[in-house]
Amino acid sequence: MSVRTEVADGIATITLDRPDRMNAFTPEMATEIVAAFDVTDADDAVRVVVLTGAGRAFCAGADLGRGGSTFDHEAAGDGRRLAGTIDGVPRDLGGVAVLRVAASVKPVIAAVNGPAVGIGASLLLPADVRIAAESARFGYVFARRGIAPDGASSWFLPRIVGISQAMEWVATGRVFPAAEALTGRLVSRVVPDDELAATVRALAAEIVEHTSGTSVALTRRMMWSMLGADSPWDAHRMDTRVITALGAGPDAAEGVTSFLEKRPPAFTAAPGDYLGLVDPWPGVPDDVEPPA
Repeated sequence: MSVRTEVADGIATITLDRPDRMNAFTPEMATEIVAAFDVTDADDAVRVVVLTGAGRAFCAGADLGRGGSTFDHEAAGDGRRLAGTIDGVPRDLGGVAVLRVAASVKPVIAAVNGPAVGIGASLLLPADVRIAAESARFGYVFARRGIAPDGASSWFLPRIVGISQAMEWVATGRVFPAAEALTGRLVSRVVPDDELAATVRALAAEIVEHTSGTSVALTRRMMWSMLGADSPWDAHRMDTRVITALGAGPDAAEGVTSFLEKRPPAFTAAPGDYLGLVDPWPGVPDDVEPPA
């Protein structure tokens, strides 16, 4: 196994676990990331997911153990066909993993504990919050390897940092430090290495202890789905639908009552009862061939 999952106090930690290879990405890791998020979505005890790496790296990019044929789908054999095809060719497995993170019902915090390069840098993008250790390094190095951006990063990265910053990083393919990632708004915070775990856990605990899991799940879908909306009217229509439904539910009543009674809330609504109110990815095609 190259991915492990641990759950404690409402927080699931999904760890890329190939420390001897700096958590280099493989086809098997892609399928294990998908499986891990399937588990956290299905577990009502999980309120927040933390995504991180074991050892001194977050993810050093694709495993280059096959040398020059690393990115050749034909040479890769069945490994690249684990997730079906698009337009008759095997799907980009980096994209399969990234889109599964994006589809998470639970909010995702990326704890960038070291180098995040190539697909490692792309894998960060669908996280809702990205916090980096001072020693972290980032690189969208695809052009230096003779390929193009993977993991749907051509969609995510410009929306997060703007087209000019995105093109600078992607066109040069250079590796840059955490301070530059912060300036470019790729990450929201940079903290000393020995404070990363505690900082991320404190943020996750704040979500667990003070918010409705259903509210956060719906909010996550609302925010991401609106990135491609044509106008604020689309958001207004969706807000109206969601607020009407949640306002009649148990968590809204508990949220107000607990506030008035000056006590911690005890929310009980199940996110699954409300997720159908928001299409997380409007316009996703239905003609993608699934795995065999």
